[in-house]
Amino acid sequence: MSDVTDSRTNTADQADAAGTPLRVTATPAALALIEELRADHGPVMFHQSGGCCDGSSPMCYPVGDFMIGDGDVHLGQVGGADFYISHTQFAVWKHTHIILDVVPGRGGMFSLENGREKRFHIRSRLFTEAENQALDGACRL
Repeated sequence: MSDVTDSRTNTADQADAAGTPLRVTATPAALALIEELRADHGPVMFHQSGGCCDGSSPMCYPVGDFMIGDGDVHLGQVGGADFYISHTQFAVWKHTHIILDVVPGRGGMFSLENGREKRFHIRSRLFTEAENQALDGACRL
C-alpha cells in the first residue's frame, strides 16, 4: 500500500451527494483501463486481494465470476464498477482512501488486465480526522 499520490490522482475530497467522502476513487488511467476491459468483457467489478496468490493487488473480474460473500465490504464504485474488500482487510484499511491506478507490468494471475502489460495498482492516503468522522458508520463491520 503506497501513500504516494500525484497530479493524475483523484483524491478523497470527492464526496457523494450527502457530502460523505468517497472511500475509493480512480485515476484517469484506471478509468480508461476499466473501459477497455468493459468493452472486451462486459460489466466488471473489483475485489481487493487479501494477499494470497497475487499479493495485495486489486483484482478485476467480469461481474458474476467472483462470488461476493457476507465477509466482503462494498467500498463504492470506480468507473461504474463495484469495488469490494474483505471484512478483515477493511478493519485495517477503514481509515484509508484507496486510489485505483495503473502501472506498467503484469496484472494479477486471475485479473482481467493480465497480459496487457499494465496492471491495476493501489495508491492510498489516510483520511483526515474530519473525513473519518464523516465516514463513521458508512461501512459497517
